[in-house]
Amino acid sequence: MGKKINSLGVKIILSNQMGYERIAMACSAVFAKMFGLASERIEDLKTVVAEAAINAMEHGNKGRPNSKVVVALDYNNNAIQVAVTDEGAGIKTFPPKPNIERMIKQLDPPIGLGLFLIKQLADNVEFNLQPNKGHVVNMSINLA
Repeated sequence: MGKKINSLGVKIILSNQMGYERIAMACSAVFAKMFGLASERIEDLKTVVAEAAINAMEHGNKGRPNSKVVVALDYNNNAIQVAVTDEGAGIKTFPPKPNIERMIKQLDPPIGLGLFLIKQLADNVEFNLQPNKGHVVNMSINLA
C-alpha cells in the first residue's frame, strides 16, 4: 500500500522534440516508486506516459518545434494520476482498434497503437479539450 500523504505533484514541461518523452518516463518512474507502485505497474506507467507524450508531440502539436508538452504527475486517491497536455485541437476521430498481429507482420501501419496501449495499461483514461487552448489526456494507475 502507498504512503499516506496528501496530494503531491510534479510538473514537467517538455520541448516538442522526440526523445524528450524519455525524461517524462524516468520522472514518472521515480515519482511512482516514492508512493509504492509495484515495479510491473511502474513499467505500465512509463509506457502510458511515453505514448501520450509522443502522441502530444506528433499529433497534438503537429511536430511544431516551438510547442510544449506538459506532463503533470499527482498522487491521490491511492493512484498515480497523469495529465499530458499539448497545444493542439484534440482528437477529432479515434483510430480503429489496431490489429496487432497484422502490425507485427508489417501488413498494417502502426496507427492507433499508442492509444490502444494507453487504454490497455491505464486504469482510467479520459481525453479532454482545455477551455483556453490545448488537449489533455488524463490517466490513472491504481496502487492497489
